[in-house]
Amino acid sequence: MPLAPEQRTGTPAGPDAPDTRKLAAQFEDEKPGRPLTGPIGVLVTGTTLAIALLALVQVFQPLPQGSKYYLIIFLAGVLPTVFLAYPADLAFPRRPRPAPAPGAGADQAEPARRVAPDRAGPTLPDRVLAGVALVSCLYPVLPFTVGGGGGGYDAFLDRQGLLVGLDVAMGTVLLLLLLEACRRTTGWILPAVCLLFLAYGYYGGLLPQSWPVAHAGLDFGQLVDAFYNSDSGFYGTPLDVAASYIVLFTIYGAVLDLSGAGRFFVELSAAAFRRSRTAAGRTAVASGFLLGTVSGSGAATTVSIGAVTWPVLRRAGYPAERAGGMLAAAGVGAILSPPTLGAAAFIIAEYLGVSYLQVLGWATIPTVLYYLGILLSVEIDARRSGVRPVVIDTGSPWRLLGRFGYHFLSLLVITGLLALGVSATRAVVGATVLAAALSFLDRRHRLTPARLVDALGTGVRGVLAVSAVCAAAGIITATTTKTGLGPQAAALLVSGAQVVASDPAVVLALTALLAAVALSLLGLAVPVTASFVIGWVIIGPALLDLGVAAPAAAMFVFYFAVLSEVSPPTALAAVAAAAVTGGRLVPTMWQTLRYALPAYLIPIAFVITPTGLGLLGIGGPQRIAVAALVSALGVAVLAVAAGGWLPGVGRAGVPERILGALAGLTLLWLEPVPVTVGAVLAAAVVAGVFVRRGAAGRTGGPSATPPVNHGEEEQ
Repeated sequence: MPLAPEQRTGTPAGPDAPDTRKLAAQFEDEKPGRPLTGPIGVLVTGTTLAIALLALVQVFQPLPQGSKYYLIIFLAGVLPTVFLAYPADLAFPRRPRPAPAPGAGADQAEPARRVAPDRAGPTLPDRVLAGVALVSCLYPVLPFTVGGGGGGYDAFLDRQGLLVGLDVAMGTVLLLLLLEACRRTTGWILPAVCLLFLAYGYYGGLLPQSWPVAHAGLDFGQLVDAFYNSDSGFYGTPLDVAASYIVLFTIYGAVLDLSGAGRFFVELSAAAFRRSRTAAGRTAVASGFLLGTVSGSGAATTVSIGAVTWPVLRRAGYPAERAGGMLAAAGVGAILSPPTLGAAAFIIAEYLGVSYLQVLGWATIPTVLYYLGILLSVEIDARRSGVRPVVIDTGSPWRLLGRFGYHFLSLLVITGLLALGVSATRAVVGATVLAAALSFLDRRHRLTPARLVDALGTGVRGVLAVSAVCAAAGIITATTTKTGLGPQAAALLVSGAQVVASDPAVVLALTALLAAVALSLLGLAVPVTASFVIGWVIIGPALLDLGVAAPAAAMFVFYFAVLSEVSPPTALAAVAAAAVTGGRLVPTMWQTLRYALPAYLIPIAFVITPTGLGLLGIGGPQRIAVAALVSALGVAVLAVAAGGWLPGVGRAGVPERILGALAGLTLLWLEPVPVTVGAVLAAAVVAGVFVRRGAAGRTGGPSATPPVNHGEEEQ
């Protein structure tokens, strides 16, 4: 995009610039890996290429031994690579040097400090751990007998529930290695959570049996058997999703990005709104939506769109904190937007036994409502704050579409193939092949054999951390299954709501609120995928027990798991946005919450009432239309309440904003009486703003509409 020189100063060149990618990596749920060169780099490239080819072949020619055998081989390639690609990040104190002799230069003294880990390449312990990981992963398919263990894949499965000592030892080693892999890729919190579940499984039998969460107790061998040799442990649904779906979609995203799609989406967004007062804000929001097709991370999308649009937002007069909130909210929306949702969406499809297309259908209306709220906030901010019109120096959007619009074809192919009943894996492989072929239409982004290998390797490296998290999540799911913790925790959650009220509707609403708070707190500590898995096995049963439909319960957990990226005090997307804009962190987080407000409220709407299922596209046309229109009105009124401005009319005062907040919350309770009350309150808000505008005009008060620079064209 040909930006003016002042727009380019001090910012990365665009979403695919190296500086942008480095900055984005700092704010991922999963930590960035280290660059690898030399023989180790060649080894890792070869390994990732082999994993990519295996995943692609598995789609059309599955291994005859079954899916679990494939997962064993997949993890055997992924886990050792994690130890080579991710440093231990353990700093050690360095002994201070002796004080310099009298008269010596002050620079000869060195105070005690923490030494940053060496990220240049794998250390000897890294290589040893990689080797041990390879052995422990491949042990279940070991073709010969060792000390009563081994004996091949079938023999290993036959020993389920009757593991020998070597089986338990190898399972324990793999358990420890997965915890260390999670620590390297996500930090200390997730391993601590896994250890907490492990301790519960082992020591739960010592709890007073009158406690609801007490169980009969499991010995360590039983736990290892559940982790290592069952379908709910390391090789359970989360890893199956990572190895069968997520890896293919990350490869597709890498191919699409290297073919120039990311830059095209940003340029198209800028060109579409290049001469309106809200051009800068609209460009940021549209870029976030489009870039979500090539980035499954809210923080990465935030940095990518911020690199290009923050200079424009600054010229338009947006404060750094408000611009950062807009960028973060738009970036996180990428994870919620079809056709490529976050990794947890694939787990939903597997858990509920539905097609991925159905999950996309469930996400469509909430996505529209989410971006409606952001766009309304953009319009309100532009008028309330007197944002200046900015002309973005781009060409015609139609010319851009005519030249590079082919980047949309692969996205349409995914949706079209899914609609025709093709599996999600085959659909994304077809889209990947098409994107690679179309890259030759642009000489700058042709996927030559070398760049194709780079794309495949990048795609697999993008799933390393997710795979480690998914395998470790097996500790949580297996422990929950063996101990019955899920139903027990669900009963505690429901009973907590019943203490406050006895009416079933109120109990459901309180349970949903408690669940939302619990999921938000959980998401602050662990990545989105792990947050969804834990939330589904612990909180999901509570919602199901109260009669909530499975799709609504699953999407409720999914949305609040994703929202951890904008929830204080961590709010990775907001932190990333503040790093781009230079704004203050806490105000940026609060601005992000204001923009992302619909995402917090809409999931509650489709849980607490049967009509709310219409927001997921479930039910007849009348239910869907009523739910969508009423919720859209609720989102609009909430935007007015949060922004303090009614577009086209003028400023909303404190009374109107309070009424607007009550109206919006009431409208989201999709029952006839609350909807009627909410509509009346919304009408009162509009009337109040009109009265305030008339009073301001009669008294010569502040104008209801800020002055516009008539030298610029406004849309």
